[in-house]
Amino acid sequence: MFTLTHIQHRYGDRVALEVDLRIEPGRTTALIGPSGAGKSTLLRLLTGLEWPDRGEVRFDGAPLTPTDLAAQRRRIGYVIQEGGLFPHLTARQNAALVARVCGWPTARIAARIRELAALCRLPEDALDRYPGELSGGQRQRVGLVRALMLDPPALLLDEPLGALDPIVRHDLQTDLRALFADLGKTVVLVTHDVAEAFFLAGHVVLLRDGRVAQEGTPAALRTAPVSDFVRRFVHAQRAVATA
Repeated sequence: MFTLTHIQHRYGDRVALEVDLRIEPGRTTALIGPSGAGKSTLLRLLTGLEWPDRGEVRFDGAPLTPTDLAAQRRRIGYVIQEGGLFPHLTARQNAALVARVCGWPTARIAARIRELAALCRLPEDALDRYPGELSGGQRQRVGLVRALMLDPPALLLDEPLGALDPIVRHDLQTDLRALFADLGKTVVLVTHDVAEAFFLAGHVVLLRDGRVAQEGTPAALRTAPVSDFVRRFVHAQRAVATA
């Protein structure tokens, strides 16, 4: 679904990202790594929010270009922390934004929002509240509804659960995994949480200093790390003490 070929991206004199990567369709891929490893930069390149200094990004077989970006973005859902909602709009109005820009009739928008609210387990009475009146988990679900409105083949999520408390995060992880399985979309997820990445994704890309340190299944990274860095990163998170 996405192909990054000979990509190099700089911030000033610093090379932030230098990768060749294929993201397969219909699969959930997690991008993990230390802070500053290039995870969010890579995700922004996939959406056209940033452009590589060298190389090419292709989406569904076609180059991602400024000329075609508006049409291509309608086929890519994008979710950030807290859903990235406009505070002066209700949840329903936030969810409807892109569909209204695309000229959907009111009845079609209303039906699609009802369908997605049920799918994302968002209570219907929450749709007429403002973001400030919603919980963190509800705001994230509204962000998902908005990202899925046009039924895009690809869904990108940048640390979507990072700001949530542990119980809400646990529940949303479970709901997201079921949602990804039901929809069968290409999902690319950025997270700092290794356990979350392994729970949600069938394929994991571990970045370090803007380069791919290792990619593969969660089991491969856990049992066959290619370097000491990979081994330490994968096993660095402490389990909760039971004693």
